[in-house]
Amino acid sequence: MAYAVIKTGGKQYRVQQGDKFDVEKLDAAVDSEITFNEILLVGEGDSVSVGAPLVDGASVTVKVVSQFRAPKEVAFKFKRRKGFHKTKGYRRQLTKLEVTSIAG
Repeated sequence: MAYAVIKTGGKQYRVQQGDKFDVEKLDAAVDSEITFNEILLVGEGDSVSVGAPLVDGASVTVKVVSQFRAPKEVAFKFKRRKGFHKTKGYRRQLTKLEVTSIAG
């Protein structure tokens, strides 16, 4: 089965057809198709194409499954012996994607 390493949102993801994964929020409607062209690596079986930095002609098509917010995370700052501590919570905006095809 073919796999690829894509780059989006400042991160890299190893994906193959049928995978569902979460990325930083993308400006796209639910059930729409997105094509990623920043492909760093494509492999199938023993053949692997590594880009320098990108693989020419490769693309990964994904379907937007949902837009959602991640569970709350806590940023805690603390300085010992000073009586200082600060707690701040946040929730990241994420997009869930499903890989439909890998070309290249």
